[in-house]
Amino acid sequence: TESIESGGVRVLAAANGTRKEIHPDGRTVVAFYNSDIKETLPDGKVTYHYATADTTHTTFPDGRQVFEFATGQVEWHYPDGRQEVAFPDGTRRAIAVDGEEQTVFPDGIVQTVAPGGDRTIDYGNGQREVHTAAFKRRIYPDGTTKTVYPDGRQETRYASGRLRVKDCDGFVLIDAPP
Repeated sequence: TESIESGGVRVLAAANGTRKEIHPDGRTVVAFYNSDIKETLPDGKVTYHYATADTTHTTFPDGRQVFEFATGQVEWHYPDGRQEVAFPDGTRRAIAVDGEEQTVFPDGIVQTVAPGGDRTIDYGNGQREVHTAAFKRRIYPDGTTKTVYPDGRQETRYASGRLRVKDCDGFVLIDAPP
Protein backbone atom coordinates (compact mmCIF):
# COMPACT_ATOMS: atom_id res chain seq x y z
CA THR A 1 0.00 0.00 0.00
CA GLU A 2 1.04 3.58 -0.57
CA SER A 3 0.13 6.72 1.34
CA ILE A 4 1.26 10.29 1.86
CA GLU A 5 1.82 11.35 5.46
CA SER A 6 2.13 14.79 7.03
CA GLY A 7 5.10 16.77 5.77
CA GLY A 8 4.87 15.12 2.37
CA VAL A 9 6.46 11.82 3.41
CA ARG A 10 5.50 9.12 0.92
CA VAL A 11 5.09 5.71 2.61
CA LEU A 12 5.12 2.33 0.90
CA ALA A 13 4.13 -0.61 3.09
CA ALA A 14 4.59 -4.24 2.09
CA ALA A 15 2.52 -7.15 3.35
CA ASN A 16 5.55 -8.65 5.14
CA GLY A 17 5.88 -5.56 7.38
CA THR A 18 8.60 -3.76 5.46
CA ARG A 19 7.97 -0.02 5.31
CA LYS A 20 9.69 2.50 3.02
CA GLU A 21 9.53 6.23 3.68
CA ILE A 22 10.52 8.70 0.97
CA HIS A 23 11.03 12.16 2.45
CA PRO A 24 10.71 15.40 0.47
CA ASP A 25 14.37 16.24 1.24
CA GLY A 26 15.44 13.11 -0.70
CA ARG A 27 16.13 10.96 2.36
CA THR A 28 14.83 7.39 2.20
CA VAL A 29 14.27 5.17 5.23
CA VAL A 30 13.42 1.49 4.93
CA ALA A 31 12.29 -0.38 8.05
CA PHE A 32 12.46 -4.09 7.32
CA TYR A 33 10.22 -6.77 8.82
CA ASN A 34 13.21 -8.10 10.85
CA SER A 35 13.69 -4.65 12.50
CA ASP A 36 16.74 -3.74 10.37
CA ILE A 37 16.76 -0.11 9.21
CA LYS A 38 18.37 1.32 6.08
CA GLU A 39 18.68 5.07 5.61
CA THR A 40 19.87 6.61 2.34
CA LEU A 41 20.71 10.31 2.23
CA PRO A 42 20.62 12.50 -0.88
CA ASP A 43 24.44 12.79 -0.86
CA GLY A 44 24.72 8.99 -1.28
CA LYS A 45 25.57 8.10 2.32
CA VAL A 46 23.88 4.82 3.28
CA THR A 47 23.47 3.64 6.87
CA TYR A 48 22.22 0.13 7.59
CA HIS A 49 21.49 -0.97 11.15
CA TYR A 50 21.32 -4.72 11.76
CA ALA A 51 18.89 -5.03 14.65
CA THR A 52 19.70 -8.57 15.75
CA ALA A 53 23.48 -7.94 15.91
CA ASP A 54 23.07 -4.30 17.01
CA THR A 55 25.64 -3.38 14.35
CA THR A 56 25.65 -0.34 12.08
CA HIS A 57 27.29 -0.30 8.64
CA THR A 58 27.72 3.10 7.01
CA THR A 59 28.86 3.49 3.39
CA PHE A 60 30.01 6.90 2.18
CA PRO A 61 29.86 8.15 -1.43
CA ASP A 62 33.68 7.98 -1.69
CA GLY A 63 33.60 4.24 -0.92
CA ARG A 64 34.64 4.42 2.74
CA GLN A 65 32.79 2.08 5.07
CA VAL A 66 32.40 2.24 8.83
CA PHE A 67 31.23 -0.70 10.95
CA GLU A 68 30.10 -0.02 14.52
CA PHE A 69 29.55 -3.08 16.70
CA ALA A 70 27.56 -3.46 19.91
CA THR A 71 30.82 -4.27 21.74
CA GLY A 72 32.10 -0.76 21.02
CA GLN A 73 34.52 -1.95 18.32
CA VAL A 74 34.63 0.35 15.29
CA GLU A 75 36.17 -0.55 11.92
CA TRP A 76 37.00 1.75 9.02
CA HIS A 77 37.48 0.20 5.55
CA TYR A 78 38.91 2.42 2.82
CA PRO A 79 38.49 2.02 -0.96
CA ASP A 80 42.25 1.45 -1.40
CA GLY A 81 42.09 -1.63 0.86
CA ARG A 82 43.41 -0.09 4.10
CA GLN A 83 41.57 -0.84 7.32
CA GLU A 84 41.61 0.57 10.82
CA VAL A 85 40.08 -0.98 13.93
CA ALA A 86 39.45 0.66 17.31
CA PHE A 87 38.76 -1.77 20.15
CA PRO A 88 36.82 -0.86 23.30
CA ASP A 89 39.93 -1.22 25.49
CA GLY A 90 41.70 1.55 23.54
CA THR A 91 43.77 -0.76 21.33
CA ARG A 92 44.02 0.43 17.72
CA ARG A 93 45.04 -1.61 14.69
CA ALA A 94 45.88 -0.39 11.19
CA ILE A 95 46.07 -2.83 8.28
CA ALA A 96 47.93 -1.58 5.22
CA VAL A 97 47.17 -2.51 1.62
CA ASP A 98 50.20 -4.84 1.56
CA GLY A 99 48.85 -6.69 4.62
CA GLU A 100 51.19 -5.20 7.21
CA GLU A 101 49.41 -4.77 10.55
CA GLN A 102 50.36 -2.28 13.21
CA THR A 103 48.69 -2.51 16.60
CA VAL A 104 49.06 0.16 19.29
CA PHE A 105 48.05 -1.03 22.75
CA PRO A 106 46.78 1.27 25.53
CA ASP A 107 50.06 0.85 27.45
CA GLY A 108 52.02 2.24 24.50
CA ILE A 109 53.39 -1.05 23.18
CA VAL A 110 53.46 -1.07 19.36
CA GLN A 111 53.40 -4.37 17.48
CA THR A 112 54.02 -4.56 13.74
CA VAL A 113 53.38 -7.77 11.81
CA ALA A 114 54.77 -7.95 8.27
CA PRO A 115 52.87 -9.80 5.54
CA GLY A 116 55.29 -12.74 5.86
CA GLY A 117 54.57 -13.09 9.57
CA ASP A 118 57.69 -11.42 11.01
CA ARG A 119 56.73 -9.49 14.12
CA THR A 120 58.35 -6.45 15.77
CA ILE A 121 57.28 -5.30 19.22
CA ASP A 122 58.41 -1.90 20.53
CA TYR A 123 58.12 -1.33 24.26
CA GLY A 124 57.85 2.02 26.00
CA ASN A 125 61.12 1.40 27.85
CA GLY A 126 63.09 1.42 24.59
CA GLN A 127 63.35 -2.34 24.22
CA ARG A 128 62.41 -4.03 20.97
CA GLU A 129 61.60 -7.65 20.14
CA VAL A 130 61.89 -9.15 16.68
CA HIS A 131 60.21 -12.51 16.04
CA THR A 132 60.93 -14.38 12.81
CA ALA A 133 60.85 -18.04 11.79
CA ALA A 134 64.65 -18.08 12.23
CA PHE A 135 64.92 -16.46 15.69
CA LYS A 136 63.45 -14.34 18.46
CA ARG A 137 65.57 -11.36 19.41
CA ARG A 138 65.33 -8.72 22.13
CA ILE A 139 67.27 -5.50 21.59
CA TYR A 140 67.97 -3.36 24.65
CA PRO A 141 68.44 0.43 24.65
CA ASP A 142 72.15 0.06 25.49
CA GLY A 143 72.71 -1.99 22.31
CA THR A 144 72.75 -5.42 23.95
CA THR A 145 70.93 -8.09 21.94
CA LYS A 146 69.72 -11.49 23.08
CA THR A 147 68.73 -13.96 20.37
CA VAL A 148 67.02 -17.32 20.88
CA TYR A 149 67.03 -19.78 17.98
CA PRO A 150 64.45 -22.52 17.29
CA ASP A 151 66.89 -25.22 18.47
CA GLY A 152 67.05 -23.50 21.90
CA ARG A 153 70.51 -22.00 21.44
CA GLN A 154 70.90 -18.52 22.94
CA GLU A 155 73.29 -15.80 21.87
CA THR A 156 73.83 -12.60 23.84
CA ARG A 157 75.88 -9.76 22.36
CA TYR A 158 76.53 -7.11 24.97
CA ALA A 159 77.01 -3.44 24.19
CA SER A 160 80.60 -3.80 25.43
CA GLY A 161 81.31 -6.30 22.64
CA ARG A 162 81.22 -9.38 24.84
CA LEU A 163 79.63 -12.47 23.23
CA ARG A 164 78.04 -15.32 25.18
CA VAL A 165 76.52 -18.37 23.50
CA LYS A 166 74.59 -21.07 25.38
CA ASP A 167 73.31 -24.38 24.07
CA CYS A 168 69.69 -25.52 24.41
CA ASP A 169 70.36 -26.81 27.93
CA GLY A 170 71.82 -23.50 29.09
CA PHE A 171 75.46 -24.60 29.08
CA VAL A 172 77.86 -21.83 28.09
CA LEU A 173 79.61 -22.67 24.80
CA ILE A 174 81.30 -19.33 24.22
CA ASP A 175 81.96 -16.47 26.59
CA ALA A 176 84.27 -14.15 24.72
CA PRO A 177 85.32 -10.82 26.17
CA PRO A 178 85.22 -7.75 23.94
